[in-house]
Amino acid sequence: MKSIKKLIIAISIATGALVTSCQKLDMPPKNIFTSDVIFNSQAGIQSFLATIYQNLPIEDFKYNPSTNDGAASPAGFLHGGNDWMEFFNEASTTGEEVGPYGGMDIASGFGFWPYGDIRNVNIMIAELPKHTAALTPAGVDALLGEAHFLRAYYYFGLAKRYGGVPIITTVQDPGAPLATLQVHRDKEQAVWDFIGAELDLGYKMMPATSDAGRANKYVAAALKSRAMLYAACVAKYGSVNFVDGQAVTSGFAGIPASAATGYFQAAYDAAKLLDGVYSLYTANPDKVQNYVDLFLKPSPENIFIKQYSTANNTAHSWDDTMSPRYFTANALTRSYPTLDLVQLWGNLQITNPDGTPKRFDNYAQLMQGLEPRLLATIYFPGATLRGLTFDVQRGIYPSFNGTAADEVAKPANSRTYILGSDDNAQLYQGYQIVGHTGIWSKGSDEVTRTGFYVRKYIDYTKAKESVNLNTSTTPWIDLRYAEVLLNRAEAAVELGNSADALTSINLIRDRAGAGLYGSIDLTKVRNERRMELAFENQYFWDLKRWRTGDVVLDKAHFKGLMPYFVLNENKYIFLAEPELFNREYTFQKQFYYEPIPGGEIANNPNLLPNNPGL
Repeated sequence: MKSIKKLIIAISIATGALVTSCQKLDMPPKNIFTSDVIFNSQAGIQSFLATIYQNLPIEDFKYNPSTNDGAASPAGFLHGGNDWMEFFNEASTTGEEVGPYGGMDIASGFGFWPYGDIRNVNIMIAELPKHTAALTPAGVDALLGEAHFLRAYYYFGLAKRYGGVPIITTVQDPGAPLATLQVHRDKEQAVWDFIGAELDLGYKMMPATSDAGRANKYVAAALKSRAMLYAACVAKYGSVNFVDGQAVTSGFAGIPASAATGYFQAAYDAAKLLDGVYSLYTANPDKVQNYVDLFLKPSPENIFIKQYSTANNTAHSWDDTMSPRYFTANALTRSYPTLDLVQLWGNLQITNPDGTPKRFDNYAQLMQGLEPRLLATIYFPGATLRGLTFDVQRGIYPSFNGTAADEVAKPANSRTYILGSDDNAQLYQGYQIVGHTGIWSKGSDEVTRTGFYVRKYIDYTKAKESVNLNTSTTPWIDLRYAEVLLNRAEAAVELGNSADALTSINLIRDRAGAGLYGSIDLTKVRNERRMELAFENQYFWDLKRWRTGDVVLDKAHFKGLMPYFVLNENKYIFLAEPELFNREYTFQKQFYYEPIPGGEIANNPNLLPNNPGL
């Protein structure tokens, strides 16, 4: 057979990884599939797309925001390296919760560099027009729109981390001279403009509906509202609390402030495209249960989801690792919401006007009158799951006199409480000192250090004995309509359209069971975003795009809510105290960008200058 040279797509039978190369073939190997085999059928295309979708930088249940723990996927995107990685999450780096991290652990970078996946998308864009006979022109256009969406998503993951990166839209020949492969960084503004243009193509070319887990035109519009809002904030706030350097002066990190309005308008316009197409989930008149079920049931709010399966070993462990062992078959949790997050909804009524602690007959009384969305997001002391109660308790006071503030200010050795270990069977005068669900005292870090547990995404319908590692298949909602409304409201406020922002925010608050606002401002919009999107891996990036991370996390310490039993009164009190590890959270100004991965710079010095301060 005459030796020929052709582009091939090799599929590793063992791993399913996609590899592209240019080889000389004397005969076609049986495990190599030519472009005709891949792109002449929907089945071949879906197989090709599977890994591209799997490697998308979707920050899901398994996402781990540090290279210090977990293992990288082929794209360098971290989805956890072992069964317990769910609690190594973005919320624990920002103070939404306290967990394994003691701060925003990103100085070493994420190592995200998905140019192998981008190459596969570029192959798809180059090859599809050659197969209109098998796929029809309309079918090719729809798939090309999907490819543009996928490429935009990968570049969005790059831009929000590094700013300017190389924009590569052709299939590079690995045999070409090295100098042609060592491409330079593009300016950050050019990358964001490219993302916007790619998503416009996705919106124009894709159909209005798609199979679950795949993109359609409205998925592209929703992602554009998120991405353009990020770009707008970089432009408007990028010079605030930032580090200068050659990457800034060269335009690789930062966007001119004059571009902010255009990006805000693009985010607003993209969000409006979803009017009448999606709606907030309101199936249950019980506002608490409705918000709980939003994350567990099919919903008209879901725009783009990531699916999981026990059959193909992609199931996650959220139910098992977000709750203590008391509620599961085999749990170890280290994710504890902070009182600071809870008090976004307003200060809890735990003290009297004179500063003395209010007395409660039981834990659950504290929850009376709280916003339904808060109760659906966080498990409070006294809440129930699978027929069991969160009996969180810090200890026992034989008696209690004085104010809460004075008591908390005392040195620990001068307080008169009785503390137990994590042995929940330990008793004092017949009363349990520490509940089955904490609070953590002297043993291992497996029960709450703050008094709270995460409720969002917890499947309450699962039997205790079935809640184990790698058994949860609840989809991750990557894009939902509430976020689009929040994007729209924030862009509207920045553009001076307060009336539209107020309408969007009040739609969300009404569903949440919260009081409606009569007026709106940027602070209210940002706080609403934090409440609505808690534990959804958004606040991490909000701190970065708002350029407030170095202020909010300036040697920050976070608090918990500590329940105690007062023995001589047969009552409970709650004290606001530092979470029990009392970790310090610090964000340095250079963290607004991550460093270009060192290995990539070694391969391509043209990626320099690196980002400021890194």
